[in-house]
Amino acid sequence: MRRASITGWGRCTPEPVLTNEDLASVMDTSDEWITSRSGIKERRVSHTDNSDMATVAGAHALAAAGLEAADIDYVILATCTPDRQIPAAACYVQAKLGTVNAAAVDLNAGCTGFIYGLSMAQGLIATGAADRILLIGSERITPYLDFEERSTAVLFGDGAGAVVLEAAKGDEGVLSMTVGSDGSLAGVLTAEGVGTSFVGNEVPMRIIMDGREVFRNAVTQMGESAALALKEAELDFEDVDVLIPHQANLRILDATARRLDLDESKVYTNIVRYGNTSAASIPIALSEAIEEGKVSPGGNVLFVAFGAGLTWGASVVRWGDRVEALGVSDAKLPPTDRTGLELVLELMEKKRVSA
Repeated sequence: MRRASITGWGRCTPEPVLTNEDLASVMDTSDEWITSRSGIKERRVSHTDNSDMATVAGAHALAAAGLEAADIDYVILATCTPDRQIPAAACYVQAKLGTVNAAAVDLNAGCTGFIYGLSMAQGLIATGAADRILLIGSERITPYLDFEERSTAVLFGDGAGAVVLEAAKGDEGVLSMTVGSDGSLAGVLTAEGVGTSFVGNEVPMRIIMDGREVFRNAVTQMGESAALALKEAELDFEDVDVLIPHQANLRILDATARRLDLDESKVYTNIVRYGNTSAASIPIALSEAIEEGKVSPGGNVLFVAFGAGLTWGASVVRWGDRVEALGVSDAKLPPTDRTGLELVLELMEKKRVSA
């Protein structure tokens, strides 16, 4: 069976930064309150559409893989915050990138979206249905936030990350995949005001989360799915060279690492700078980890995530022999002179007027 191997990587993190101090100026919170509960110091706010971020991240991943847009057979966009419900945001990305030979589809598994997308990509490559896949995780969550609800508004940020997957030439690639869900807990983490259930109802668009229930399930399911993925790969925890988890909350990451008995030096985190970027968090973290030398040729990389649905998943990927990009893209978002706080104040005013 053919394995999917990661051959390209890239990210797009918008320039506008929203700090904890910025949030404290518009809501009842503080830097100490946010940091002690989440480990987050700042996050990014996008001034463009989600598909624009996804396109930039995809362009960097293509360049790193040394491929042209026309080489791609499939564009999979993991997101729960598409530009529109119809059509799939992946179609906008396809047009903007010029991946003219590619099928395009969105995938919504909340924060677990990247791992679900990796599972789908592995299946397509294993069966020969596709040879080269561009998998993107991209989220513009800020417009969904209720800035009167500090328990959720302080956690999330915007951004995109992408990888190119090709059929492995050696023993590298996806060694195992495990995904799961429990729809009976769908109400634990959800969004109101979006979807056909709300047609005709004056319900504001906002994220609702039961933080305690999410924490409890996240630690349990991330630990169990990671252990299962390692078992399927016929590896032990000491064989893991780097764990790249979904960046949800530093306390969840610490608890997961303890559950897996992994040294903190093997756990890559960047939540302090970006907050929770949902499906984008793992590919953003992967891109940075590669640049920082945390991913080595032939190394075993463990991905694990948990998200709305409730969903969870894990995958073990044996890295190939290359950790250097074959090319560089000059793709970037259009400039803006607005700060993260100014963009948030603008969103808050729009929501107030429409209420």
